[in-house]
Amino acid sequence: MNNKLPKTLQAVLWSRDINRLNFQSSKNYVIHQVLAYGTWEHINWLFKTYKPEIIKDVFSSQPEKDYSEKSYNFAKNILLEIDSDLDKTKYVKTFPRSIR
Repeated sequence: MNNKLPKTLQAVLWSRDINRLNFQSSKNYVIHQVLAYGTWEHINWLFKTYKPEIIKDVFSSQPEKDYSEKSYNFAKNILLEIDSDLDKTKYVKTFPRSIR
């Protein structure tokens, strides 16, 4: 399979050059950016590219503080159907960072 990312993802992967990104080695960045900022087209691509278990694992075990509260709730509860409690302060950018 081609390791190149589709050009349409540049809009949600704005902080990096997609021509230099590999969808496998950059999966944490790609998954979080698409879940936080992607359109329905981007989200469909995400679920065709990565197994749902991988997306859930990255989301749950490697949080990124890059979500609005709405995008966090949508990703966690609707897209990924995660029932367990996650520390929202590690995801939602309007919550102060924990320095502990």
